[in-house]
Amino acid sequence: QVQLVESGGGLVQPGGSLRLSCVVSSRTFSTYNMAWFRQAPGKEREFVAVISYRGGSTSYADSVKGRFTISRDNARNTVYLQMNSLKSEDTAVYYCAADPPPQLIRSAWYDSKNWDYWGQGTQVTVSS
Repeated sequence: QVQLVESGGGLVQPGGSLRLSCVVSSRTFSTYNMAWFRQAPGKEREFVAVISYRGGSTSYADSVKGRFTISRDNARNTVYLQMNSLKSEDTAVYYCAADPPPQLIRSAWYDSKNWDYWGQGTQVTVSS
């Protein structure tokens, strides 16, 4: 069974930065597309960022483009989300998700229902 464990959330002031990490327990992590989603209170889970299994392709939600960066270290079975210039509207529980082979086609990346494995989530609160 594939397990995902997120860390790095917390309370940060507007304009601050955080780096989230997600460690995946799988021997074939390097074959997984990986993504971050988030869910704010009373809202549906929404796409944040995705990185292809080789790391050569990334995509971001318009709301975070230019502020967030997704990356991965296949040697460490870890995917990261660097979040800069944080805003109050970034407050949410952040989840990482894994997509093992056969990987999703690109157009399917953005719907949370298509992802197979999920972490437990880590809370990010942006407030002064």
